[in-house]
Amino acid sequence: MKWVAALIAASTLCVPAVADVTLSTSNNPTVSLNQRLGSLFGAETNALAAFGARDVARLTRAPEGVLEEGADGLTSQKLAAMPVASGGDQWSCLAEALYFEARGETLKGIVGVAEVILNRVDDRRYPASVCGVVNQGTGERYRCQFTYTCDGRPETITEVRAYQKVGKIARFMLDGAERELTDGATHYHTKSVNPRWARVFPRTTTIGYHHFYREPSRVAQN
Repeated sequence: MKWVAALIAASTLCVPAVADVTLSTSNNPTVSLNQRLGSLFGAETNALAAFGARDVARLTRAPEGVLEEGADGLTSQKLAAMPVASGGDQWSCLAEALYFEARGETLKGIVGVAEVILNRVDDRRYPASVCGVVNQGTGERYRCQFTYTCDGRPETITEVRAYQKVGKIARFMLDGAERELTDGATHYHTKSVNPRWARVFPRTTTIGYHHFYREPSRVAQN
């Protein structure tokens, strides 16, 4: 990395020249390995000692502006600056689904799940609303499309900050963000399972703990 190279280059300018230390047993078999390691690390320690603590911190700091990116220009920094989101039923359904399905994922992972839900809304094979997609099949245990809606557990939101985060992402996606992460995916599953449909659906990408798939236009019947 550039900042590491800068540290090494700066050290050569600020300390007296020292002999190269080569870690090779062929140079002098009578010198112990510990002695050679001591010489090597001692030279590096002397170089760093020539800097003040502030100089070392400045040279070893990671480059600024390197942030986790989601989609359509969304970054963790932009997300944090957004006001707390709100909306109607469609926003509420999407935020709830992202909370229970993906709140532990990265920003990209959460956006990926949002894309799947919205891709289904646009697909004639699925309900034409976010709430319709999220609640499809709800009522029969483990026969729904999104497990949290039919696993028999209460849908109680206890992590306020996580809900605010997914709420902002839901608002961003509903407001027309480009869906550029999952290539039209309509399905996903965690890496810990291997559903039968995954054998015939083309996988579009993998983000975090989820594999994403696009439903084929025609599935062969056995």
